[in-house]
Amino acid sequence: MRDILPELLRWQRAGKRCAIARVVRVEGSGPREPGAAMAVNESGEVVGSVSGGCIEGAVVEEATEILAGRHEAGVVTFGYSDDDAFAVGLTCGGTIHLYVEPFDW
Repeated sequence: MRDILPELLRWQRAGKRCAIARVVRVEGSGPREPGAAMAVNESGEVVGSVSGGCIEGAVVEEATEILAGRHEAGVVTFGYSDDDAFAVGLTCGGTIHLYVEPFDW
């Protein structure tokens, strides 16, 4: 979270709304540890990383949906699924749980 704080402060000064995604749990192999964070503002700008690139696009979509009021804040899970091999997943084969919410200044 400290890594993204300067950008969050810049967005706050500019009056931009944003959503934060934080790693809350990792099962198996995962690219980032719990606590890793990523923020997306209403203009689509991104700072930080929750997976080193594997799922960032899907996280941006989720954050955008939350900012638009189409999804509620909550836990989203990404990982490999035998049932849906084409689903967004982690290349390392683990499962990552993120809490995504609007950031309240």
